[in-house]
Amino acid sequence: MLDFNILAEFSRTHCIGICAFLVPANLLTTLVTVVLAFQQRGRQQVQQAAAIASMFAVVMILHVYTWFQVGIVMAATYILLSLAVSCLIANWGTVLLHRRLAVQSQV
Repeated sequence: MLDFNILAEFSRTHCIGICAFLVPANLLTTLVTVVLAFQQRGRQQVQQAAAIASMFAVVMILHVYTWFQVGIVMAATYILLSLAVSCLIANWGTVLLHRRLAVQSQV
């Protein structure tokens, strides 16, 4: 069975490595989503890129919440949380914008 306490402890123990991976992963995958949308690629391709990028953002949000869970409230936690939320908004805003532009180009 999956024990969330063990996952949270792992997240806090390996914070530097997790953040060293998740910050560039969030930025790069969000950039890929935006580039694919502005290149007017297919809807499915843009949505898949946004889903992968959103997965990284959700993992970062969960990672930050493990720190909030133990009472660590620092500037870095808020910066990482705002980065993840910004990436989520950018990804799904790009999907919606791409969908809107695709409908307008068909008319």
